[in-house]
Amino acid sequence: MAQGQATKVKKKKKSVLKRAAQSRQRAEVNRANRTRVRTLMRRLRTAITAGDATAAGNLLQPTMSAIDRAITKGVLHENTANRYKSRLTLAYNGVKAAK
Repeated sequence: MAQGQATKVKKKKKSVLKRAAQSRQRAEVNRANRTRVRTLMRRLRTAITAGDATAAGNLLQPTMSAIDRAITKGVLHENTANRYKSRLTLAYNGVKAAK
């Protein structure tokens, strides 16, 4: 379902209406979780590219935590999240070593 697109309900059965409402709520929660993870990753990448090791160090743990939370909530696949974590950690280690 695309962002901002309403769930179309063909039938007016109680169960169909409930299912549509649940789908909307779930999509909203998933979107919020996905946005949170992407924002933290973007901030961390910005700190890494700027070469700011202390800011990157402060952002690393909350970012990893948010990625792990996204796995448990089913927003991110485990392999995808592990790939993100690995790349971010390698980039951070490179900045830390350069300093």
